[in-house]
Amino acid sequence: MSFYLIPILFLGLIILISSFFIVKQQTAAIIERFGRFTSIRHSGLQLKIPIIDRVAGRLSLKIQQLDVIIETKTLDDVFVRLKVSVQYRVLSEKVYDAFYKLDYPHEQITSYVFDVVRAEVPKMKLDDVFVKKDDIALAVKAELNDAMLEYGFDIIKTLVTDIDPDAQVKAAMNRINAADREKTAAQYEGDAARILIVEKAKAEAESKRLQGQGIADQRREIARGLEESVDVLNRVGINSQEASALIVVTQHYDTLQAIGSETNSNLILLPNSPQAGSNMLNDMVASFTASNQIGEAMKKAREDEPGKK
Repeated sequence: MSFYLIPILFLGLIILISSFFIVKQQTAAIIERFGRFTSIRHSGLQLKIPIIDRVAGRLSLKIQQLDVIIETKTLDDVFVRLKVSVQYRVLSEKVYDAFYKLDYPHEQITSYVFDVVRAEVPKMKLDDVFVKKDDIALAVKAELNDAMLEYGFDIIKTLVTDIDPDAQVKAAMNRINAADREKTAAQYEGDAARILIVEKAKAEAESKRLQGQGIADQRREIARGLEESVDVLNRVGINSQEASALIVVTQHYDTLQAIGSETNSNLILLPNSPQAGSNMLNDMVASFTASNQIGEAMKKAREDEPGKK
């Protein structure tokens, strides 16, 4: 009798243990009885009728992500690969629909993503795809929400996480960007060179102005000195012509002395005879006299013209 009791007790223990099961947090368990839906159990320790009831499946209620890669063509005939990330979850109040109405949710979501992306991207140029990727993501989300809500799935967010054009197109875009940067660099270099030239010209102009002003001041002081020298000589009884001759001769020999004191000066030939100063003075006087005569003749000719006084 006791020999048959042990297997019965053991079998009863197994059946009792199988009557209990655990459902994890953020998970829903579907219970069926003889293949027919009975109930949905949520997190915690749960009880079912052994042998008669069974756990048909479990669905996660957490937010999940599905990455879909689509290859399509843009309006300007550029092939591009897009990666669309879809974040979704099963609604707790629609676990029955999610489990029984839709067998392969991933394939269903992928099909809708392909359909929307291949309808939107061919309307855009490649540059617009990069700029309006958020618009593409919103269009995918709107389409998926309308289609998947019926099956108990809520689309939380859709993101276009990667845009990968054809390799040749990327190389061409890189060359264009490099050329634009080189053009910009050349423009900056040209502006810098132009500024340097302008500033150098301004500096040279200022230098010439200051040099001219210095020369004018020097000549003015020389003229003032000569005037004072003539006045001094006149006061001691020397007339203007004699004073001019004396000054010219003095300047002549001062110049010869200054040249002779320079050891590294270039060779300059100047007359140094005693008559040199007098000759220069006579030439100067003759030039002044001729200039005055010409000026008087021109003035008289203008006065003699008809209609002029």
